[in-house]
Amino acid sequence: MRLSGVRQAGRWLVDAAEVVWAGLQARTAWGWVALWTFLWLAATTWTYALLLPDEGRYVGVAWSMLASGDYLTPMLNGLPFFHKPPLFYWLTAGSLALFGDNAWAGRLVSVLSATVMVTVFYVFLRRYARHSAARRTVLILAVQPFLFGAAHYANLDMLVAALISLTVMAGADAVFRREQSRTDRGALLLMYGLAAAGFLAKGLIGVVLPGGVLLFWLLGRRRYRAIGRLLWWPGILLFLVLTLPWMVAMQLRYPGFFDYYIVYQHFQRFLETGFNNPHPFWFYVPVVLGLTLPWSIQLWRWLTLHGPLQGDFVPPAHSLEQVDRRVLRGLMLSWLAVVLVFFSIPTSKLIGYVIALLPPLAWFIQETFEQREAETAPGVTRSLMRHALVAVAICLTAVVALLVFPRHSTKPLAQVLARSVVPGEQLVMFNLYAYDVPLYANWRQPVIAVADWDQVKQSHIDDWRRELVDAADFAPVAGQQRLWSAARLQADLCGASHPGTWLLAWLDEVHRLPVLAGLVPVAQAGQMGLWHIPPLTVLNGCDGMPSSAPE
Repeated sequence: MRLSGVRQAGRWLVDAAEVVWAGLQARTAWGWVALWTFLWLAATTWTYALLLPDEGRYVGVAWSMLASGDYLTPMLNGLPFFHKPPLFYWLTAGSLALFGDNAWAGRLVSVLSATVMVTVFYVFLRRYARHSAARRTVLILAVQPFLFGAAHYANLDMLVAALISLTVMAGADAVFRREQSRTDRGALLLMYGLAAAGFLAKGLIGVVLPGGVLLFWLLGRRRYRAIGRLLWWPGILLFLVLTLPWMVAMQLRYPGFFDYYIVYQHFQRFLETGFNNPHPFWFYVPVVLGLTLPWSIQLWRWLTLHGPLQGDFVPPAHSLEQVDRRVLRGLMLSWLAVVLVFFSIPTSKLIGYVIALLPPLAWFIQETFEQREAETAPGVTRSLMRHALVAVAICLTAVVALLVFPRHSTKPLAQVLARSVVPGEQLVMFNLYAYDVPLYANWRQPVIAVADWDQVKQSHIDDWRRELVDAADFAPVAGQQRLWSAARLQADLCGASHPGTWLLAWLDEVHRLPVLAGLVPVAQAGQMGLWHIPPLTVLNGCDGMPSSAPE
């Protein structure tokens, strides 16, 4: 009885999905695509705290813009933070201003980016392919676990992937318009505007990747004049007008910005091998296949349909298709290959780098269903819906797993701090930097970060220490006030003039700070503790210490 009930519920879900599917045939279907995609992606982003370190870092920088009122310079602990461009911070600061300091608002930019990418891809495919192919593709794309996870993560990757994808589609639209003797100026302006946004989101890859996709696609078609047409001087001028002002302002305010931001962050980080997350060249292939299950199972069918085993399937010509299917497939192949190969070259690899290949991957997966439909195979739509329901189940299971087995978060400690702090007290983080604490605690004063900074400067370590040291190079005076040694902290806590201190540290590192001996933390979260040291407290190890912290 129970098994039959489950099967009946599954049939009802498939029937409901088919009703929604039928609604996507309307001319205004793009609006429904946008609405359902947004609701699907945004519904559960509030259920768990920001994840460390990335979400805490990027949302924290955006919050500091909002708290300080300085929207020009990204700041990490009040120090210039030029690891990444400012667009994500600007957008997230706006989201926090509108919806408050919470995880849903912090992740909203990623959700909206994914929604726009899915919706515009649908519009693009409806214009240049069959409507049925467009519907299948965006369904596959919207419920992919990879895209779902990226939309639930507050960092730059989803925004950058969306802008790269939109730039590719705008450039392809300009090419198709030119070939059909229609005006292409609007599409070209849009392409350069989107490329400028991509540059302000992640730097040169916002230009290099879409440019590479379009270049190799047109070279494969031998459309050399089209390449020249894309190098349109009014568009280049628009790109410079949109991107140069921020960089010029930063260079004038912080000499050395250009060398650090362009030379070091773009070229050295791409070519060097000393950074975090080293992986082999083939790393992304199993990662992408695994994160796009169950859809990726269909890729073997696509290879047999289009590879040397079976020839090349091309669906019958249709009046609604404005371009040759092989031309569109070539664009998708260039799109997928350029993104995959480009990010496979450097040793340092992060999963989110290749999100931009998900739209063409969804296209190739839908072609397997299209082939089955062309062969009048029974149950194609129901098979598609079953795949979609399995993908949805995987996505929701991941959310439940985060709730049942939550990742470490400093939010509970920050809430204790917010309730208990007295004006004038200072916050110290010993041998750690919890990015999200200022946001959750509404802490607007500088945080004192304690570490062996001399050792950091001599090493190639790539973590929060390196970020703060690099930032302090642009503001040495502020850096001296915020980056302390353990000896300086010990002297400050032993001094008669210290204002009262809240201290965050790992529980297993308490022995490295003698003044904490015998003190019980006021709160704990995982392996991290929060201590409160009021003024004039008699502390261990203070005998013979100077009465104030050394300068």
